[in-house]
Amino acid sequence: MVQSIKEAQTLGQVVQLAKTNSKSESWNWLIGGAETESTLKRNRQSLDQLAFRPRVLRSVDNIDTTTKLFGKNSILPIFLAPIGGLVQLNPMGSIAPAKAAKEFGVSCFVSSVSEPGMEPTMKQTGGNLIYQLYVRGDDTWVIDQLDRATDLGYSAFCITVDSAHYGRRERDKLSGYTPPARRTPKGARYQAQLNWELIKKIKSKTKLPIILKGIATVEDALISIDHEIDIIYISNHGGRQLDFGLGTTEVLTEIINTTKDHCEIYVDGGFYRGTDILKAICLGATAIGLGRLYGYGMAADGVDGIIRVLEILEEEIINAMANLGVTTLSELNKDLICKSEPVVEPTAFSAFLPVKISH
Repeated sequence: MVQSIKEAQTLGQVVQLAKTNSKSESWNWLIGGAETESTLKRNRQSLDQLAFRPRVLRSVDNIDTTTKLFGKNSILPIFLAPIGGLVQLNPMGSIAPAKAAKEFGVSCFVSSVSEPGMEPTMKQTGGNLIYQLYVRGDDTWVIDQLDRATDLGYSAFCITVDSAHYGRRERDKLSGYTPPARRTPKGARYQAQLNWELIKKIKSKTKLPIILKGIATVEDALISIDHEIDIIYISNHGGRQLDFGLGTTEVLTEIINTTKDHCEIYVDGGFYRGTDILKAICLGATAIGLGRLYGYGMAADGVDGIIRVLEILEEEIINAMANLGVTTLSELNKDLICKSEPVVEPTAFSAFLPVKISH
């Protein structure tokens, strides 16, 4: 096993190092899902059941992985997704992914329930940051959060819509662990009261792009379009909210087929490898969120760990694009993928075989 993040040549080695450096309760919090963890496994399974159909005899000596997110250049078609309670992985909290994202050249979401918070994270890091909100107050409180994010220079405003109640995460319950964000859950009832009327009000009060994170059905995607939402963010909270949900890649396929050309589509949930990123782009996603994956890097070695994850992921994406016979992201399409039988049992670590990592 590698002893430092600089030695890591594979993402699996990063995960091993993260496990070594983490306390047991933080590790279980990072890798766990809701109840039976069926949604978590289906996220992985929905990716594993897609196979590539590579094209050959094409010149691929100049690969371009870049794109634009929120009007700014991005080295890869990915972003660092919002994670609450990041101080469990590293004392820097939300500062670490924001710094890593800026240094590497990608976007980063900042969670409203991750310390040190909205202002310090932006002031200490800058970069292409998006503010993600859990509703913890009335309409006036929400609009104040929106105004503060705008004044600080955040690129977009994201509202999480799939967390009416905090998911039953049995790994935490069995170990008797309560994550920091849950120790003083002030105002949680306001999240349960969140509805389309408030979304409409938020949209009317700002020129920032509005993102709804947690869309999981075509029906809600269509309502989002009716409300002129700028970005539909397909997510099931990494399988940490409702158990027995569909994998997000399955949902992506359904939503893209119905909403194509109406708005941008982001997705997260089980994306751990460069090939995973390309599968989502082939299906029509605009960008893909990394959650647990950068969490592993952060647990392994803070900012440097996250950057190493992004470096390896970039290598994987370039390699896979070349072997698919494409040189730009715009060349990726549904003709390059097909359904096939998965060959491994989906787990939190099945993407990192043959590296052995214990739960």
